[in-house]
Parts: sequence; structure tokens; C-alpha cells
Amino acid sequence: MKHKYSHLPNILTMARIVAIPFFVWMVVAENITAALFIFAAAALTDWLDGFLARRWQVVSNFGKIMDPLADKLLVLAALAGITWSSPFRLCAAIFFIILIRELVITILREVYKKRGIIVAADRLGKLKTVMQMTGLAAAYTLWAWVSYIPAAVIIGVEIWFWAVAAITVISGLNYLRVKKDGGIQ
Repeated sequence: MKHKYSHLPNILTMARIVAIPFFVWMVVAENITAALFIFAAAALTDWLDGFLARRWQVVSNFGKIMDPLADKLLVLAALAGITWSSPFRLCAAIFFIILIRELVITILREVYKKRGIIVAADRLGKLKTVMQMTGLAAAYTLWAWVSYIPAAVIIGVEIWFWAVAAITVISGLNYLRVKKDGGIQ
């Protein structure tokens, strides 16, 4: 029997997508505290929609596709903010490595979907998302609430995101090894 709120996880996923333009607007307007709160709320919906879908056993193909897409859009928007804005100004290569991986995986997901293969995120992909969200939350928290961020901290954030870029690429390689039944070779 379906849970009476079985549609809620998908609504939370869509809410995350709707929040992204507001987040970007706050970053551009340099209202970083508001951007941080929007980011935190959106990141919380990522956890909550997955938790509810598993608890209520209402995992859907829509959720398997749209949830990772919402994550990618949120992460890329937030990453763009710390790549092209002070105080961090991360190396743009980090952004483009992650962007290219996400584009390739999104295209592969669509190809697999047309073949009737739905590939859910694996543990490494989930680790990638947690590392991205944690690093972005920390960077935006510093940006919002610390008036002066020491150079060592900025370098630490850059190192963190180089590690995230590496894990992002490694986790993406799993999608290149998908078998016809949707499992990993």
C-alpha cells in the first residue's frame, strides 16, 4: 500500500530545483547569508526526500533521475559562486571538471533511460554529493559570517574542492561500466 504522502519526496526534489534561481540571485546580490540559508534548506531537502522515499518505499524512476539532477544544479550554482566571486575565487578548472562530469553523466543517464536502464547513485556518488554539499556549506558559512578569511583557509577550501573534483571524476567512471541490467560491471 502506498503511503498517503508518497508524492512528497518528488515535491521536495522539485522545490530544490525551484530554489536554485533564488540562491543564484542572492549570490549575485551579495546577500550571502540569504544564499547560505537557501542552500542549506535545499541541501536538507536532498537528505529528506531520500529518507522519506526509502522509509515509505516510494522510490520512483522520476526521483532516481530528478533527484541527482537537482543535486547537480544546486552544486554547480553554488560552486560557480565560490569560483567566480571573492573571497574564494577557486581555480576555474575545478568548476569545469565537475561540470563536464555532470554533463556526461546526465547524458548517459538519458541514454540508459531510453534503453530501459535506470542507474541509481552508488555509494561513491553519494560520497561525492556529501563532500560537495559539506564543502559548499562550509565555504558559504565562512563567506556569510566571517569578515576576514585567512589565506590558509582559502587554500584549504581550494584543496578540498580539488579532492571533490577527483572523487567526482572517479565516481563518474562507474557510469561507463553499466551492464545491460543496470548493474555495475
